[in-house]
Amino acid sequence: MTLHPMIAALRKHKAGVVLIAMQIALTLAIVCNAIFIIYARVDNVRRQTGLDEDNLFLVTQQWVGAPSGDDPASIQKLDAMQREDLNTLRSLPDVESVSPTNSLPLFPSSWNGAISLKPGAELRAGNARSSYYFGDEALLKTLGLHLIAGRDFTVADVVNKGMRDPSEPHLVIVTKALADKLFPQGDALGKVIYLDGGSMPTTIIGEVERMQVPSTGSWASTFVWNSTIEPIRLNGNFSRYAIRAKPGRLDAAMTAVRAALYASNPMRVLDDDSIKSFKDIRAEAYRADIGMAVLMGVVCLILLAVTAAGIVGLTSFWVGQRHRQIGVRRALGARKIDILHYFQLENLMIAGTGAVIGIVLAIGLNRVLMQNFAMDRMPVIYVLSGLAIVMVLGQLAVFVPARRASNVPPVVATRAA
Repeated sequence: MTLHPMIAALRKHKAGVVLIAMQIALTLAIVCNAIFIIYARVDNVRRQTGLDEDNLFLVTQQWVGAPSGDDPASIQKLDAMQREDLNTLRSLPDVESVSPTNSLPLFPSSWNGAISLKPGAELRAGNARSSYYFGDEALLKTLGLHLIAGRDFTVADVVNKGMRDPSEPHLVIVTKALADKLFPQGDALGKVIYLDGGSMPTTIIGEVERMQVPSTGSWASTFVWNSTIEPIRLNGNFSRYAIRAKPGRLDAAMTAVRAALYASNPMRVLDDDSIKSFKDIRAEAYRADIGMAVLMGVVCLILLAVTAAGIVGLTSFWVGQRHRQIGVRRALGARKIDILHYFQLENLMIAGTGAVIGIVLAIGLNRVLMQNFAMDRMPVIYVLSGLAIVMVLGQLAVFVPARRASNVPPVVATRAA
């Protein structure tokens, strides 16, 4: 089969050829970027936080009439109220462990800053960005964090301070990712760092394997594993408690917490969203990612369906116009399979031209998304996947009208004449 008569036939239908080629090009550009977005979103959703998420929940409550000042007397009274809550929660039969905390991974509240290896550095000139978690000696156990080096906090390490107190802790535990970022030689234990441009030294006493930062936004993607844990009970007119229920007792523990806290001190507010399992926190954090993945999937299916319909329609139109030509070829000895291959090869040429243009458009679209939406560079595999999809789609779409063309009998040539 020579290409010359095929090219000559396509020249007679330039408008249709250009239309299908451009449709394939746009489909390829959008589909491969959409697949990349879907994979990125799904990869985020499947990402492990570093916590033992089962049987873990968070309580956020606010006292009514609690002190609001920063004076030592107010801070100590708030701390006494918090410690009373901790004792109440730890005494519940379905509770295994409790720690005060300011936030959790994936929870929409974060404390962020920069860590420097030199004192007095400008905040923006720090060696690494980090999210800060505050808790007491039970925080690692409660969250199920894996300590891989150094030691955990002790009761003597834990201090309390007010919400607006700028003082920094003497000791911290950091994630391995942050330790490796600050000290690439792997000797972070015992080293001194400076938090948020301060001049007070803070010593790294331990490393945990992994702990994700609270935010799932793209702005935090460059330091997603850089977490610093400080031995601090934060005192304000509200408090948060991370609670680990005993295995299989999550629902019972979540139910008992509300009644126990009100029984301890009724002057507080616990609304419907005050007690959340970590499963619910994860679902809320990734709701937008899941929605975007579904939307991109629907867009891909619609585009592919429209492109397939366009190929079927145009090929069917061409087959109808070429009945006499097909009949002549059949009369001259062309087999059904030859006619079928003719239209398949013709579609391959159009789809190939569109695919070349589509690859250029796909790369350009990815660069636009990188510049405007902080997306990563799309790996070549996604372009190749999109290419394979549109080429296979073209062959499948052209099969039915091409098969109908192959069934045109040789006598058609005689009738037309």
